[in-house]
Amino acid sequence: MRHARPAALDELEPLLAQIRALRGLTEKARGVFYRKSKAFLHFHEDPAGLFADVRLSADFDRFRVQTAEEQAALVGLLSRHLND
Repeated sequence: MRHARPAALDELEPLLAQIRALRGLTEKARGVFYRKSKAFLHFHEDPAGLFADVRLSADFDRFRVQTAEEQAALVGLLSRHLND
């Protein structure tokens, strides 16, 4: 699984815009978000689709973000996690 290339990030631009609107995250590079000084969220592409790696604890958890429903679920998860 490779890190998302520009074309894949272009597909995710509406999702990226929603993530950019969340408080507490800094986008260090396109599609790479930090929370405070720690890497928090980045994206991968795979033949199975697009995925987000999110640090919800000590390790990253992977979430599929290929569909609008999966993307909405990710934004909800991020919102809840950031507001805790």
